[in-house]
Amino acid sequence: MPPAAPDADFARLALLGWNEHFARHAAAVLEASATATATATPEPGESGSATGPLRFARVVEELRGYYTLHDGETETLAQIAGKLRYDAESRLDFPAVGDWVSFTQRAGEKRATVRGVLPRISKFSRQAAGDETEEQLLAANLDTVFVVTSLNRDLNARRLERYLTLVAQSGAEAVVILNKVDICDEASYLAKQVRKTAGEVPVLPISALNGKGVSRLKPWLKAGRTVALLGSSGAGKSTLVNRLLGEERQAVNEIRGTDDRGRHTTTSRHLFVLPGGGMVIDTPGLRELHMWEGEEGIAQAFTDVEEIALRCKFTNCRHIQEPNCAVLSALAAGKLTQGRYDGYQKLQREIETQRLREERSAQSAQRVRWKRIHEDLKAGYAADKMKRED
Repeated sequence: MPPAAPDADFARLALLGWNEHFARHAAAVLEASATATATATPEPGESGSATGPLRFARVVEELRGYYTLHDGETETLAQIAGKLRYDAESRLDFPAVGDWVSFTQRAGEKRATVRGVLPRISKFSRQAAGDETEEQLLAANLDTVFVVTSLNRDLNARRLERYLTLVAQSGAEAVVILNKVDICDEASYLAKQVRKTAGEVPVLPISALNGKGVSRLKPWLKAGRTVALLGSSGAGKSTLVNRLLGEERQAVNEIRGTDDRGRHTTTSRHLFVLPGGGMVIDTPGLRELHMWEGEEGIAQAFTDVEEIALRCKFTNCRHIQEPNCAVLSALAAGKLTQGRYDGYQKLQREIETQRLREERSAQSAQRVRWKRIHEDLKAGYAADKMKRED
């Protein structure tokens, strides 16, 4: 374990979102480091006595196992420590963009080693693509998520419900951004329709291209606050980042005229510090957005359905065919649209399916664990028997 020393100036980290939560956990890390012995095996290429003090920084980019850290003044390229990799039980134990990490500078090098990840205040995650039982962390420590959708074929109420459910589950605040009002003659009408889906979530029509309406985003972009941009390819996320930065930092591509779909411009997540002190995380367009967990998220994203459900006869009503179901009654009376009902039920089924998958995976892992224990015991008994016979 490297020697522990307080960061020279935690104040400079405040502009990156450092707060009392992280300061408290950092103090605990420093205390534990100070009392630890210096007998830990050093990382390859560094000596245990020459790694420098333990410091803290925020992850601003992750790319193929390398992390770019920002300490409020400079950026440093880093890799995670071997011990951190060895102790990790899942992907969630690795840093993600937006995380605060402890690190040490490698002796005689410009690179650093990430020693640990401070507890997160929020996380946006989804089911990992191609893995039914693995959670993929997309970004951490977010205050707000801008759900960006363009006013073309990308506008989809069911997809929007999915985004809002995941954002609500993350612990961050959601804001719906309807981009490209400059090319849509029905922006006001569409915004009104989207507000029916979004409920109390703010819905802001803008044009990232010409700047119309962008000033309305300022309340969420204050110094020390972190916003992530999420949405499909071609929604204009990178164009919005450039508008907020006041310069062309992110490459942008036009959507395909043949099908109104966008090409992937952003290929990795990156945290940018805005001129006013706020931070924005640009993310690649998401082709897959499967639910990971979300009972609480559904309750927040479907407040209208949840409020109606309070009048159901049975508290565990699934709103499918149960008698005296207020939700089905509202659907029949036209007070709840079929699309809204279908979206609610689809996400409920997806979450239940995911829960069952996790249970089966946990049971399988438990069986493997006990099989190994049993085999180890048999091997131990056999070894003892051989010793007695000798």
